[in-house]
Amino acid sequence: MKKKDRVLFLILILCAVVLIVLPLILQRGAEFGGSDDAGSGVVEEISGGYTPWATPVLELFLGGEMPGELESLMFCVQTGIGVGVMMFFIGRFVERKKQQKIYGSREDMQNPDVL
Repeated sequence: MKKKDRVLFLILILCAVVLIVLPLILQRGAEFGGSDDAGSGVVEEISGGYTPWATPVLELFLGGEMPGELESLMFCVQTGIGVGVMMFFIGRFVERKKQQKIYGSREDMQNPDVL
């Protein structure tokens, strides 16, 4: 790695750390609630006696609300699966483009006599 690349890499890492730490320092003691909590609060204000018509399936099996750690884990797994699927298809498209540059049009790739 060139010295110029190392400096750029270190600057980008420093910027990422600042972006992560700065909100925690500036908003010390703030509560960061999710949109689910805010939405249920607004519904409760509009109609005081609202009861949900469905409960999450995992909460039925667990017998109560899901712990925060398990909820975060499920969200991360879902995110990982989604990113994996997206990157698979992006990789396929990139590889197809490379193959088209090497072998020419799609008809040439499908016709084994040309190769």
